[in-house]
Amino acid sequence: MPGPSKDAKFPLEGYNRLCFLKNIVTRPNIIVGDYTYYDDFEDVHNFEKNVKYHFDFIGDKLIIGKFCMIASGVTFIMNGANHPMDGITAYPFYIFGNGWEKATPQPGELPYKGDTVIDNDVWIGSNATIMPGVHIGDGAIIATNSTVTKDVAPYSIVGGNPAEVLRKRFSEKKIKELLEMQWWNWELDKITDNLAFLTQKTDED
Repeated sequence: MPGPSKDAKFPLEGYNRLCFLKNIVTRPNIIVGDYTYYDDFEDVHNFEKNVKYHFDFIGDKLIIGKFCMIASGVTFIMNGANHPMDGITAYPFYIFGNGWEKATPQPGELPYKGDTVIDNDVWIGSNATIMPGVHIGDGAIIATNSTVTKDVAPYSIVGGNPAEVLRKRFSEKKIKELLEMQWWNWELDKITDNLAFLTQKTDED
């Protein structure tokens, strides 16, 4: 069979600090596509520890597509981190009980920005932080140490805190062509047969 098995936890023999992520996640509200990998300096199980404030009762999902590359220390902040901000204070009295639970927000009163979605073939550099509800488009690159607070268009390179677009990877014409191609949905045999095409310097013509 061409290529590594998509069901392998550790596709590099003898190296257990890089995993195919979908094969190690345990939370049902984290959904990961085939061949997306996570590389951690210490332990790949840190990934779920770095998905912060992800509470079942809120219902938001972290959705990651196929063939993504996620470096060590990447953190996803989910909607459970949000506090109501319309009152005099944003302090969450209600979580401490003992009479303070009467300040519990009603459904819909907490800020909610929806699911966090990472499309396909996205590279996220080490120690980047992705904020709640962000959508990162196909082929985007997130620079090391960036804090992503808003959506990232396909095939954009972003960096900084807050992250801003540094440049597009290709022309708009080429990006349209690549989005229509959707190579990540090809059969594995076709991907294997076209590795030279997929990895060579892109012809803009």
